[in-house]
Amino acid sequence: MPEPVPVPEPLGASAGLRLALLGPVRAWRGEEVLATGSPQQRALLAALLLREGRTATAAELIDALWGPEPPSQALAALRTYASRLRKVLDPGVLVSESGGYAIRGLGEGALDLARAQDLGAEAEKARGTGDLARARALLNEALDLWDGEPLAGVPGPYAETQRVRLEEWRLGLLESRLDMDLEQGCHAEAVSELTALTAAHPLRERLRELLMLALYRSGRQAEALAVYADTRRLLAEELGVDPRSGLRELQQRILRADPALHEPGPPRPAERAEVRVRPAQLPVCVADFTGRTEVTARLVGLLSAAGRTDMPVAALWGTGGAGKSALAVRVGQAVRRFFPDGQLYVDLRQEEPAGALGAALRALGVAGRDVPDGLAERSALYRSVLDGRRVLVVADHARDAAQVRWLLPAFAGCGVLVTSRRRMLDLAGARLVELDAMSPQEALALFTRIVGERRVAAEREAARYVVAACGFLPLAVRAAACRLAARPAWTVATLAGRLADESGRLAELEAGDLAVRPVFEHCYTGLDGEQARAFRLLSGSADPFLSVPAAAGLLGCGPQRAEDTLEGLVDAGLLIPMGPAHYQVHVLARLFALSLPAP
Repeated sequence: MPEPVPVPEPLGASAGLRLALLGPVRAWRGEEVLATGSPQQRALLAALLLREGRTATAAELIDALWGPEPPSQALAALRTYASRLRKVLDPGVLVSESGGYAIRGLGEGALDLARAQDLGAEAEKARGTGDLARARALLNEALDLWDGEPLAGVPGPYAETQRVRLEEWRLGLLESRLDMDLEQGCHAEAVSELTALTAAHPLRERLRELLMLALYRSGRQAEALAVYADTRRLLAEELGVDPRSGLRELQQRILRADPALHEPGPPRPAERAEVRVRPAQLPVCVADFTGRTEVTARLVGLLSAAGRTDMPVAALWGTGGAGKSALAVRVGQAVRRFFPDGQLYVDLRQEEPAGALGAALRALGVAGRDVPDGLAERSALYRSVLDGRRVLVVADHARDAAQVRWLLPAFAGCGVLVTSRRRMLDLAGARLVELDAMSPQEALALFTRIVGERRVAAEREAARYVVAACGFLPLAVRAAACRLAARPAWTVATLAGRLADESGRLAELEAGDLAVRPVFEHCYTGLDGEQARAFRLLSGSADPFLSVPAAAGLLGCGPQRAEDTLEGLVDAGLLIPMGPAHYQVHVLARLFALSLPAP
């Protein structure tokens, strides 16, 4: 084995505050162990530290700590935990802002996770310059920071998700270090470690590829080929798929006794990307997600076909506020097992395709310096990195098909789920799935989950009126329910009375970031002048259900022109198709239109 290379000591001051997440959640001030409290209190500390200084709202933290069924006093408990942690940590570290909390001002190297990230980045730089000995030493120091299972003993769905992510990252670092072991000729020493790791992680193909190579270079060709045969059998039995292309190619090279296999060298860019952490970017599911059973089953069925058919692309479309993003995350979590190489999540409201591809490439393990500048070059590298992988891509809030095309993988095994207010008719190969308003039963169930069964049971008729006044639109129902839940002095009838005034209804359907009016404003501002005028005219009709002839009469044009206009408003998310040649103006869209200047 090469001589170890000295690594600098951690940068944090030994006498300052130190915190650990890569094992039990702990805190120290110098050598003094600090009391981090109950499991839920440690869960709060972990959730805030993992946000790396960003503010977490109270609702997000409650969902992280307790999941879909928090206790009735969850908010009070959260505030108590925050108060206790504030007393334990250094002054000014835990701050309150915008109704939430954040941890700021930690010293450099104070958090073991941040230190491990720095060491991993330094190792990548050293490897890029060819200093493999230093890179290996840096990775070993990073791996030594793990003290058992990360976030050990911390409850809650967020902690469980992060445990998986951190373990995947640890394995990625370990694979990278083992890869460098083989590059430096330490194949015989690596065999025992790789044998144990493949037994612990039997479906991790990169580990098996490294084991095959280590065995072959150690003169154990038959055992290397036996590893491939075992891998192929296991993948077929567990997942119904074949090994990825890199593993198949290595088997063929071993069978040919390729002399190049005995010559360690720098990995190709695509191979380097394969040793990185598996992305797990799907957001946390909405805690009180309700209904949508049929459309969920349809989407799960489409996406679970990945690997057995051509790459599935499901395009979920519908009016704003219908709950497309929440459903996409729900479905993504349900099909994770079919995409063992990771899940990418892209919010196309925040990122244009070039930025989204750059972020995706980095998440897939491509070093920042290796990400090309051009959009076409990024897309080509993205497809290359995904070759042979089984990755789910969720593209949320897509504006049009042109945004999405750059993000499409090129191979069976991957899957894509798109959400948009527009029908992606021009997205080749996409299966369009419409999401409309909830059924009355689903809307009432959602309202009840947020407000509470006891409160709704006493005024069920008033509750039915509320969800009907919301047009059974999930966003509106959620806003109304949250507004009521925050006002214990109100009855359900009080809320129903306030919603009865149509002129002020949209203003009532607002609770913090939940607001209905901006959804329709966004749709409306995307219309051209003729479409905007048509929307206002059609919304003024006494009948919310419109046939093409009735619309033609209102617009003063022929049936074909009227139908084209109606379809354009459907694509903009402002009309709902109700079967052949019939359309509906959603009750809340109509109220929005009536608040606009007359056409």
